[in-house]
Amino acid sequence: PGLNLTWEVREGIVKHTTEYDACDARGYEPERRPTLEAQVVNAADEIAFNAHDVDDGLRSGLIEPADLARVTIWRKVCERAGVSAEASDELSWRSAIRELINMEVTDLVQSAAGALEAHGIDSPEAAREHPASLIAFSPAMGEMNSELRSFLQTHLYRHYRVVRMAVKAQRLVTDLFRTYVQEPTQLPNPIQARLQEGDPYRVVCDYVAGMTDRFALEEYRRLFDPEVRT
Repeated sequence: PGLNLTWEVREGIVKHTTEYDACDARGYEPERRPTLEAQVVNAADEIAFNAHDVDDGLRSGLIEPADLARVTIWRKVCERAGVSAEASDELSWRSAIRELINMEVTDLVQSAAGALEAHGIDSPEAAREHPASLIAFSPAMGEMNSELRSFLQTHLYRHYRVVRMAVKAQRLVTDLFRTYVQEPTQLPNPIQARLQEGDPYRVVCDYVAGMTDRFALEEYRRLFDPEVRT
């Protein structure tokens, strides 16, 4: 079972950089850079997440436009989009977010092209041997992006309402895993059959990991709410 991924794809996943986890890269040449394709995915992921989280924060009311207006890159994209940095209407901030994506993607493409030329990268192997990622923002954009990330960390990810939901989600997943392990007959028959073939912890983990948010919530109610029929 599982995906039959190529070595390069698995390497890219292992070396995908985040602030909240660090995979064991042994077996995937940790001293070398991932492929240029993987570096592009890494950068694109950050651009998409930042834009999505700004949109989510404004839409939910967790981020105040007046607070966001103090962030350098937000002021710049609002100016380019022709809207007020403190605008509270959805049309204005959507225009600004589109400009944010455009501005960061444009900078990334130009910066990467310059780096490839400046360092004489003429092959995939040369890119992998280079000591630093070649697909990266310019220093100025990198500084502004870091400021935006810090703002989101303080005003969104650590907002008490977000933290409460994260704790609820952690408790839900933990309780589902624990009850399945302690009483596996609650699992669907096909999953029970797999318990005989491998590590029960891994089987249960894979089953829970494959749940959608909606299914996990419904399953939690079926298992723990006495008023919900199973």
